[in-house]
Amino acid sequence: MFSDILVIPDALGCRVHFQEGVGPLVAPLEELDEIGPVDPLHFLTHLEPVYETIATVKGRLEADVALIGFAGAPWTLATYLIEGRGGSDFANTKRRALAEPAAFAYLIDVLVEATVLHLVRQLDAGADAVQIFDSWAGVLSETEFRKWVITPSGEIVRRVREAKPGAKIIGFPRGAGPLYIDFALDTGVDAVSLDSAVPLAWVAAKLQGRVAVQGNLDNTALLVGGDVMREASARILDTLGAGSLIFNLGHGVLPATPPDHVAELVALVRAWNGS
Repeated sequence: MFSDILVIPDALGCRVHFQEGVGPLVAPLEELDEIGPVDPLHFLTHLEPVYETIATVKGRLEADVALIGFAGAPWTLATYLIEGRGGSDFANTKRRALAEPAAFAYLIDVLVEATVLHLVRQLDAGADAVQIFDSWAGVLSETEFRKWVITPSGEIVRRVREAKPGAKIIGFPRGAGPLYIDFALDTGVDAVSLDSAVPLAWVAAKLQGRVAVQGNLDNTALLVGGDVMREASARILDTLGAGSLIFNLGHGVLPATPPDHVAELVALVRAWNGS
């Protein structure tokens, strides 16, 4: 059940809007302590339409169909709050994280608190699992990745499970490369979602035996469809299908993707039997 990752900054009082042809834009923070602390009642009331939608959708699904909730991760949310938009080199965010570590840590802590509230409430509303979506994790050095991706995500996992014992949680540190292993082990997630650049043989040999995996079809293959899509999806299923796998894309569906391609892909995955 998708809701934009920027609903969290919006609920925290930041000015968020969408510009056609550009995407989501946020009024950038001048000072890193401009937002927070989180007022749980105001925050959750602001996002009540998300939880109402989850409850409604869950009530209409067959019992064997899982509903996955969703939230942006603190590092990625921080990039939007500082840069004002996605898709840049995030030089300003990285600079401020290094130059103002205490203030940046405060911002991350506020976003951790908000993300925990949001995910727990989605689970309360009927989500079977939740995913922490870190779109821009791959721009960080190893040291900064551990500090601003692994540590906050691990804290979110711990606190969500405190509130909802046994909660199933997926992490997506897009672009993590070999650090996917450290992310999986150190955060305690049940599954990791993989971007399309991760080699399948490496996943099967190094990662899938430690944690469930999700992914990782190139979204361009879905856009093109036909044999390109069929062959790419077959490689994923044949390599990873015997283990714990949630078949998915390596990132979001491209806007120009024909719905018929999506329908065919779903049918292909459901028909796969490992032979």
